[in-house]
Amino acid sequence: MTMSDKSGYFLRWKVNTSGGVVAPDERLPWWPSLLLGFQHVLAMFGSTVVAPILMGFPPNTAILFSGIGTLIFFLFVGGRVPSYLGSSFAFLGVVATATGHQLGTGPNPAIAVALGGIIGAGVAYAIISIIVLIVGYSWLNYLMPGIVTGTVVMVIGLNLSTSAIKQVATTPFDAWMALVTIIAVALFSVYAPGLLRRLPILLGGIVGYVVYGLLGLAGIGSKIDFTQVNKAAWIGVPQFTTPVFQANAMSIITPVAIILAAENIGHIKAVGAMTGSNLDKYLGRAFMGDSVATILAGSFGGTGVTTYAENIGVMAVNRVYSTLIFVIASCIAILFSFCPKFGAIVSTIPAGVFGGLSLVLFGLIAVTGGRIWIENKVDFSKSSNLIPAGVALIIGAGMTGGLAVHFGTIAIDGIGLATFAAIILHQILKERNPQPDEAVFADAAVGMDPTEGHIDTEKR
Repeated sequence: MTMSDKSGYFLRWKVNTSGGVVAPDERLPWWPSLLLGFQHVLAMFGSTVVAPILMGFPPNTAILFSGIGTLIFFLFVGGRVPSYLGSSFAFLGVVATATGHQLGTGPNPAIAVALGGIIGAGVAYAIISIIVLIVGYSWLNYLMPGIVTGTVVMVIGLNLSTSAIKQVATTPFDAWMALVTIIAVALFSVYAPGLLRRLPILLGGIVGYVVYGLLGLAGIGSKIDFTQVNKAAWIGVPQFTTPVFQANAMSIITPVAIILAAENIGHIKAVGAMTGSNLDKYLGRAFMGDSVATILAGSFGGTGVTTYAENIGVMAVNRVYSTLIFVIASCIAILFSFCPKFGAIVSTIPAGVFGGLSLVLFGLIAVTGGRIWIENKVDFSKSSNLIPAGVALIIGAGMTGGLAVHFGTIAIDGIGLATFAAIILHQILKERNPQPDEAVFADAAVGMDPTEGHIDTEKR
């Protein structure tokens, strides 16, 4: 399956009624396309709503700019890269550090300060995209190969795990409801029929919410407060906020640009592998589309955005890669954003349910890092890979709760410092001339007998 460049800047979609694989430059008839667009909205909905609520941002605003951001991305890549842009979880830790806001505890009073930092990250990301457009993309693969990108993605999940645990531990009742939510998500992800299996976060959250509400009515736990839902209108303009540019907050949040680039690289390579097309040549344009979408979102009160793995998973299941589907999905998301009633309902989700969803989401993010290692055949018998990954993971997992390293007015949180550590250590330690006996030294470091293939307990 390949894409032709003969159709000009934008693709020209041919109707595909064969029932097989639908290429990026093809489309289905309009009614199936509409249903598939709605499915992509459902796939991204859980994560795109969870991220802003954890940071204390208005969810309807984030949904609005996820739709607008996807259209911007579509324009920059000429409709050649099938992707949906949703709220990036990479901003959670740095926003919490920069604003002093505990994740998942309601509206963030310092949201304007966070927005200034998000714009800073978008500008830094745009600079990276300009460099890629001018000099090419090969240097990115050199700077951030699989060992680095996998480590960075895993660090994101580990760094955020503390906030999930705090939500789960709000009350004993919330802890039990988190367990119910996690089990529901797991069952949907494994046993749900057909396309429902692609929506475990959304469906599991609904189950957890309903069980929490019923038990609250029965007097077993806390009741869900619907006061704000009753006050909210069905139709209304999303809440906009003017950004405030504060040096300390910007220094903390801006380095996330590196993480966004790493995420985008991984996602585009994944889509390229599925479609049978080399999409690396669109990396610069994809970066620019993502950065402009992030700058625009930050300018009005939305979260930073990134290409979404959830929607890549949907494409892998239904084998429909038509980029026109994402135009439809973005338009549906924009319509949803103008329903304040919906945003008010989302804000009633209890801490226990959110904690359960967060544990699954952050766990999946961490495991995705391991998947990147496997797909890139990272050899952990080599100390040149073990040390960058190990050091970065401990930094990222340990530096939580607002901890940051300060260089003058610049503060770097756990995710940012772990990212820099992985990049720098990899460049220092990577093999220029491969050593065939490296495995012996790596095994010796953990007390393993390389000839027997087991841990030497007598050395312990």
